[in-house]
Formats: sequence, structure tokens, C-alpha cells
Amino acid sequence: MDLAPIKEINELWEPVYPYLARHIAELYGRREGKVLEIGPFSGVVFSLLKEGIGTHFVIASFLPGMGHVFLEQASKAEVSDRIQVIETDQALSDVEEESVDLAIFRGAFFFPALFDADLEAVYRVLRPGGLGFVGGGFGKYTPDGVILKLGKRSRELNLNIGKVEVSEGSLQQRIAESRLAAHAKVIDEGGLWVLLRK
Repeated sequence: MDLAPIKEINELWEPVYPYLARHIAELYGRREGKVLEIGPFSGVVFSLLKEGIGTHFVIASFLPGMGHVFLEQASKAEVSDRIQVIETDQALSDVEEESVDLAIFRGAFFFPALFDADLEAVYRVLRPGGLGFVGGGFGKYTPDGVILKLGKRSRELNLNIGKVEVSEGSLQQRIAESRLAAHAKVIDEGGLWVLLRK
């Protein structure tokens, strides 16, 4: 698979990450803990580290080749010693059960040609009291000016790699039909997200 569009999206979104990190940190409500970012659209973990949200940081990468991309990014940001990158699968087979305090999975529901978010896997790796932030969007603090600067190109790239629209209703139905209904809440503030709490 050509990773160039995904790499470009991740670079394009770099100005968004500090604002999205603020939104996530507000929901998380603490500064310590193990932070896991999941999937090929990882990047906000770098802003969380910079802001001191979390004490241990891991990127669980899938799509062949993306792990190397994240290792390069960590090296460039001079945080290779702080962020562990693991190659895994959508089921997070290489992530220990109940080992994560904050799990973030951006782009989770919108690219069915690439992967399907395994919400039960995200829930499985959360420690009791942990938070999963799964979905997509700019977050509630990203200024309109930042969104406008990258919006058009981001849409083009997303469509190029198969992005589909997902309604809040369809996501609510997916949660209701899952074993996670008692632990999940759909929010539409700053995007479309599922909050998982264990």
C-alpha cells in the first residue's frame, strides 16, 4: 500500500495535535499514566508528551511500514527514548491486557477499506479507570483558522484513501449492539468520538 497519503495527512494535521491533546487531556483528567495511540493516524501522542500528560508513551502501529514512519518521527522530534513504537494488528495482539490508562485511536471508523476499529480490543487493554478516545475530528479547541488552512487538502487525501461518512446514529447503534454499551458513550463535540471508560 502507498503510505504517502497517510504520511501527508499526519504531517498536515500537526498544527491540530496540541489543540486535540488539550481536549483529550480535559476528558482524561490526570497527568500520569501510560498513553497508547493506535493506528496509522497517530501523532497526538507527541503533543501529550510535550504537555506532560502521561508518563509512558506507546504507538501501536498497523498497516505495514507505518511503524518505521513513527520511529522516524520520534527521532526527528528527539523523543525516541520516550515513545515506544510497536507493530501490531487491529486486535492489539501485542498490547498487554489492562496495561493502558489512556488509549487514543484517530480515524477509527472512517476507513473501512484499510481497517475496522476493534473497540473491544481497545477496552481490553485499558486499566480500570482508563479512558479510550476513539473516533475522528479536530477536537473542540482547534481554532477555525487552523481547520481552514488544512481542510481542503485533508478532505482530498482522506477521500483518496477511502474515507467514508459515519453518522452519529450508526455509531450509537454499533455501540448499542456491542458488549460495550454500558462502558461507551458517543460524543459529537469536536468530531465524532466514542469514549470508553473502564
